[in-house]
Amino acid sequence: MNQAFLRVRNGIRQRWVHKKANQRWRALAATITLQSPPPNDPRPVIFFNASTRLQAMSQNAAYALLTAQALRLQGVPVIQFVCGGALQRCVLGSQQDNFNVPPPCQACTRQSQAVFQELDTRWMETREHPLLAKELENLSFNAYETFTYQGIPLGAWAVNSLRWMMRRHHLQEDETTRAFFRSFILSSWNVFTQFSELLDETQPRAVVLFNGMFFPEAAARHACLERGVLVITHEVGLRPFTAFFTTGEATAYPMTIDSAFQLDDHMEKKLDGYLSTRFRGEFTMAGIRFWPEMKALEADLIEKINHYSKLVAVFTNVIFDTSQVHANTLFEHMFTWLEHVKTTAPSHPEVLFVIRAHPDECRQGKESRESVAAWFSSSEISHLDNVVFIGADEYLNSYELIRRAHLVMVYNSTIGLEAALLGKPVLAGGKARFTQLETAFYPQSAQEYTVMLERLLAAPSIDTPPEFARNARRFLYYQLYATSLDFSDYLEEDGVWKGYVQLREFSPDLLKPDNSLTMKVLLNGILENGDFTLPL
Repeated sequence: MNQAFLRVRNGIRQRWVHKKANQRWRALAATITLQSPPPNDPRPVIFFNASTRLQAMSQNAAYALLTAQALRLQGVPVIQFVCGGALQRCVLGSQQDNFNVPPPCQACTRQSQAVFQELDTRWMETREHPLLAKELENLSFNAYETFTYQGIPLGAWAVNSLRWMMRRHHLQEDETTRAFFRSFILSSWNVFTQFSELLDETQPRAVVLFNGMFFPEAAARHACLERGVLVITHEVGLRPFTAFFTTGEATAYPMTIDSAFQLDDHMEKKLDGYLSTRFRGEFTMAGIRFWPEMKALEADLIEKINHYSKLVAVFTNVIFDTSQVHANTLFEHMFTWLEHVKTTAPSHPEVLFVIRAHPDECRQGKESRESVAAWFSSSEISHLDNVVFIGADEYLNSYELIRRAHLVMVYNSTIGLEAALLGKPVLAGGKARFTQLETAFYPQSAQEYTVMLERLLAAPSIDTPPEFARNARRFLYYQLYATSLDFSDYLEEDGVWKGYVQLREFSPDLLKPDNSLTMKVLLNGILENGDFTLPL
């Protein structure tokens, strides 16, 4: 078969699968409309997620819509705020190198019309903002990043979104990037003003948003915070088909773990079972498996490791990931931290530094345009005998590297938590999810970091506080089984796109809190107390 025929056949199959999937979503919504009791409280819950899907149902879009249907089934009014083509350019639908190609608004709007058919849907309008547009014309490129308008930080929302879309931290000062910057700022203001109007009109009980970092949802969140409206953000959880909901910033993954919480024997065995598969690379997140295989350390690398008195494993992150906003506490950004590694390595010729790039840097369709590989090849560090680089596309067993290490250095990658679980000393260069508890060495300043790194490198061996490994186990268990809400009763992979889902066959009664612990926690959190933690 030729490639053209295969593309046509696959395209027909994709459209068929997604059409049937949307029919099931509509059928579920129609059934719930018939079963929903009249509301006891007229105040609605508003949902908005313009940055999580285009033409089909992503996991995060599905989590939000199932939650909305569960609320409707309890007689709670729900409003879906929808773009409908009102954003000049959007994060998911733009072509990085060509501003003149518009987003697929027609297909996206058609998807919204299909799945939100039974909901009270408010469509955001296309509005012009000539005064704001005029002000933007006279600004320098650098001024966009910190630009505020009537006290609203439009530039910060735009730059976070643009970094993710462009797959880089350092934005290129060219006309394409300038055009996207302007459009994101103008669109942010459009969302902010219209969402503010909706809040003032409806006085909602709560607002539920995806992520909260991309400019559409960030603008909506800011409008809520200004008015004291309960605002909830959500992201994918750590286990398959799970979600994390919070009244904080979902990408920071804030958790409150009681100091009295300890793992009992059953919990310990349950966690060990999970870790036995994770340490083989057999895990997914948001439908993506980062490790299709794991290779043992090659003989030449082992031989080189044996020539040095100590091994330091250095694990990086994806520079454009939305978590980086929270991570940049000690250093300006991850590459500043790597520059610190570069200056440290020459003064410790007895130590072998192995720098491991994050596998997500080379994920198909999401390849980083400012990669650790590019930094390494253009840096003097690549000429040092005591530095080895392992690329994102090399499926080397990182856990084997950790087990041999004298010290593990991370920026904010989850591999730091895993290293702590293995009993290894970890030095964090940025704020990570797991640094909420004492799981790693995490200095309070860059100066303290330098002093601590030198002390750890000089030590013949490192005595890691016993609470680090214990807290790592407490943290991971809590993240897996207390804050990751399970939607697997409702969803399965759609078999077309990775990370996209369709409905399973289930009775709508399964969305009732009496029949689902996930829905009980969600509804209580949204309507009552803002807590989205499962009982342990």
